[in-house]
Amino acid sequence: MYSWDEDTSKWYGTARYAYAPAPAGSAREVAAERAKAAGPRTYQKSGGPNEKIIDPRKRIRSESANPLIIAIDVTGSMASWPAEIFDRLPLLFNTLSQYRSDLEICFAAIGDAAVDNWPLQVTSFATGYDLEQQLKALYGEGGGGDAPESYGLFAHWVNTHVEIAQTQEPPFLIVFGDINMHSIIPAGQIKHYLGDDVRRDVNALEAWRQVTQTWNTWFLRRPTKTRGDKIDQQWGDAIGEQKIFHIEDEQRAVDYAMGLIARSWGYFSDFQDNLRARQDESKVNQVSKPIEMICPRCGGPIPVHAGGGMFKCGYCGTTLKL
Repeated sequence: MYSWDEDTSKWYGTARYAYAPAPAGSAREVAAERAKAAGPRTYQKSGGPNEKIIDPRKRIRSESANPLIIAIDVTGSMASWPAEIFDRLPLLFNTLSQYRSDLEICFAAIGDAAVDNWPLQVTSFATGYDLEQQLKALYGEGGGGDAPESYGLFAHWVNTHVEIAQTQEPPFLIVFGDINMHSIIPAGQIKHYLGDDVRRDVNALEAWRQVTQTWNTWFLRRPTKTRGDKIDQQWGDAIGEQKIFHIEDEQRAVDYAMGLIARSWGYFSDFQDNLRARQDESKVNQVSKPIEMICPRCGGPIPVHAGGGMFKCGYCGTTLKL
């Protein structure tokens, strides 16, 4: 399990990596101090979530210029994913916050409102060691029907219960999942789970299209089934087919997310060095190649002949450091 002290000496890659020094009083420095006082990190699955922390009726706000939302489908075999992300939480935060120190993260767990007890669990935005309690509060219920799930309820929550400060670029919202969504969000579900009175049902695809107006939205799809199937088609209608990212190795799921963000922020080579210190070169190439082929802002293709230096995406106009 990764630690908050930023000690990379036990990483099992062939290369070596050192984080940029943590500024005095920064969230990274404080996290290391609090973690040392708390003792070894542990994750024990409970019989349910901490409802005081994950209640989707609350409204949350981030004042950061770099908020990040990470949502996880926790139905079926994906019920273990909160624990997997918890294992890598210090790695995720320490890596990205050395690039942009005001990073704040909100976590969400998505189920099926038709059958689950907790179909939507959401945390507040937090930073550093406070993320430990936030992520531990989520519960991988493992229920859900065969398909679809309540991704739309989460999208509606983002549109109606989340506020962020003005940002210079659309912040990242990343969904880890493997299935399609209920196309309609019943008004009764919105009332029951979010506490909001609405006059009519909400179209889930339209809710997602609204999300993409504010957030740089990606669906990181677990390596199951066939590319271009009805799952891809529906998500393509919701967020744009170019924003569907097929994970090739689910053990590297967090790395794919970090890589996309690092690519967008201009630190992809540092991220690769980080990954190289943890994995062999074949894994570095496996993660890097699909990220290098697309614009991390719009998902548009990047020409294979594009060299190093600065590159301007011909689709969205974003300038990238390659």
